[in-house]
Amino acid sequence: MLTLTSSAFADRGPIPQRYTADGADVSPPLEWADVPAGARSRALIVDDPDAPDPRAPQRTWVHWVLYNIPVATRALGEDAAGGALPRGTRRGLNDWKSAGYGGPAPPVGRHRYFHKLYALDVVLPDLGIPTKARLLSAMKEHVVAEAALIGTYQAGG
Repeated sequence: MLTLTSSAFADRGPIPQRYTADGADVSPPLEWADVPAGARSRALIVDDPDAPDPRAPQRTWVHWVLYNIPVATRALGEDAAGGALPRGTRRGLNDWKSAGYGGPAPPVGRHRYFHKLYALDVVLPDLGIPTKARLLSAMKEHVVAEAALIGTYQAGG
């Protein structure tokens, strides 16, 4: 079973401020294991289903989109979004209309941030800089496994 972990925070635990808009706003280190033998690439989507207020969520805010992460890659180091992405990895568009990582920046309350890793049975064609929806559509028939790591963050606390 595909697993996704981080040395920076535990599943369902708090995300350190360093990885948020209140801190250095760098992407956290992520590691994965037990990738199925048939996988040819991976995709990563980080989003927040609690926007703008966890008590009355209205939308899912997309923080980071990556695809075609090479099959030999087993981790993304801290601040991988800052330029140290594995060769061949493609970026997608977040909800700030940027092709990079945007850390947690909740306006109110404690939000959940889902880091979702997908193992795909193909290397996707060049999708340009796709939105989350476009990437999900392109990989729809190709997901062989998925894993999630959930972190939480509340501004000022």
